[in-house]
Amino acid sequence: MRLFSRNELFKIESAVIDWMKKNGYFLLRVSLGIVFFWFGILKFFPGVSPAQELAIETISIMTFGLIPDGFIINGLALWEVLIGIGLITGKFMRETLILLFLQMAGTFMPVFLFPDEIFVRFPYALSLEGQYIIKNIIIISAGIVLGGQLTSGHKKPDSNK
Repeated sequence: MRLFSRNELFKIESAVIDWMKKNGYFLLRVSLGIVFFWFGILKFFPGVSPAQELAIETISIMTFGLIPDGFIINGLALWEVLIGIGLITGKFMRETLILLFLQMAGTFMPVFLFPDEIFVRFPYALSLEGQYIIKNIIIISAGIVLGGQLTSGHKKPDSNK
């Protein structure tokens, strides 16, 4: 005995797909925004973010030790909170996505600067920090999907001139 006929299953599936098409972009944008906002807020509280020390070490090396640790972590916290707010509100999406992609580029630097902290066994067994970094591939892909929905801000040149 079947619970649903083939036709009913097709209608249910179509309704679910339509719902996903209608709501997927919004849910992706807001959920990604929540993650950035949350991770950013944690960095304002010393010792709360699991990525704090690695982030400070990485940025310190990248800036040749010229920026104090407190400024590094608070600047990164603000950066991530701004990305989160931009994604949650949907405002200034171009600028938000630029910040997101720049931040993502920075998150991969420890793979090159501190491979012993990123891998338990190079090149396949990641430490917890390495797993934290590698999951950013999904965030980059989400940013690409969000950016793909932007409309061009530039007019195409008139080809008749």
